[in-house]
Amino acid sequence: MAEKNYYDILGVKKDASDADIKKKYRKLVRQYHPDVSDDPNADNKIAEINNAYETIRDKDKRAEYDAMLANPFAGQAGSFGGQSAGTGQGGFRWEDIKDQFGDGEAFGGGGFRFDDIFSAFGRGARGSANGQAGGRSQSSGFDQFGGSFAGQDNKGQDQHAEINVDLASVYSGDDYSIKLNVPVRQPNGSVEYDNKTLKIKIPKGITDGKQIRLAGQGAAGRSGGKNGDLFLKVKITHSNNIRLEGADVYQTVNIAPWEAALGEKVSVTTPAGALGVSIPKNSKSGSNLRLKGKGIPAKQAGDLYLILNIVNPDVSTEDAKEAYEQLKQAFADTVISR
Repeated sequence: MAEKNYYDILGVKKDASDADIKKKYRKLVRQYHPDVSDDPNADNKIAEINNAYETIRDKDKRAEYDAMLANPFAGQAGSFGGQSAGTGQGGFRWEDIKDQFGDGEAFGGGGFRFDDIFSAFGRGARGSANGQAGGRSQSSGFDQFGGSFAGQDNKGQDQHAEINVDLASVYSGDDYSIKLNVPVRQPNGSVEYDNKTLKIKIPKGITDGKQIRLAGQGAAGRSGGKNGDLFLKVKITHSNNIRLEGADVYQTVNIAPWEAALGEKVSVTTPAGALGVSIPKNSKSGSNLRLKGKGIPAKQAGDLYLILNIVNPDVSTEDAKEAYEQLKQAFADTVISR
C-alpha cells in the first residue's frame, strides 16, 4: 500500500457516507484546481484526489477496495518495488515473496501458505515463469497489490472547468463553443498541452452551479486506457438587476409613482421575454409580483418575482416643479411614518 490510502487522500473516515465523500471531494477540487491553487504540485494532487474518488464513489469498487485494505498482507506491497507476479511489471515478483517471507510452506511454523496469499486476491494472481497467469486472468481482478483496480490507473485524468452561460441561453437551450488547453500524455510518458475546441449543447433549464459531463473529453488515457471526462461547471451570467435562487428568478423593475399609485399595465422585458404586467393600485417599493412558472424552465420550473422599485422623475423644468407643488397640495393631509 502507498503511505496514504484513498480515504486518507480524501480526508474521510472509512465509514463515511456517499454524501460526505462527495462534499469532501468537491472541497478538495476547489482547493487544488490548477487554475486557482498556488500549490506547485496541484496537478498531481488533483490526479490523486480524482483517482481516490473514482474508486470509493462506486459501491462495488469501494467494497473490493475495503476488502483489499482488510487483508493483512496488502500493506507489504510497497516493499515489492512495484513488480508484478511472474510478469516482471506492475505488481510484485514471485522471488520477492520468497525473499520477504521465506521459502517454506508456512510462515512461523503454521502461519500461512503462499497459495493462501493468492486465493485472497484470485487464483490468477500467481504467475508462471513465462509470465502467463494461471487460472483467472489478472486483468479481471487487482492489477497490483498496491490497491489499483484493473484499468483504473490507465484512465486519463478527469478535467474540471467553468463555463459562463447567459441566462437567456438557459431559458431556451443553446449551442456554445469553448476552447480548452488539455494535457495529453505522450508515448514517452511526458505531458504536453493541446488546444481543443468543443461544441456544447447547454441543456434548457440548467441551474447555476450544475455540471455538464462530457464523457471522454478529459485527458488522454495511458496504455490503451479510456480518456478521462470533462466536467463543466455552469456559471449563469445576467444583468445586475437580477439574482437567482435555484430555479427562481428575482428581477428589480422600475416603475413611476403614478403607475404605483393608480395601478397600470406595463410591459416588462424579462428573461422569459416581454411580458405585460398589471401593477396593483397603491403598490409600494420593494413589493413582489410573482409570475408562476416564468423562472428558469428546469424540470420543476421556477417562478419569476418582479421587485417593484418606484423611481421619481427629475425636477428639471418649471412645469415639473409646478406638478410636484400641486401634488404636495393634493396630499397635504397625508402623514408619512419616518
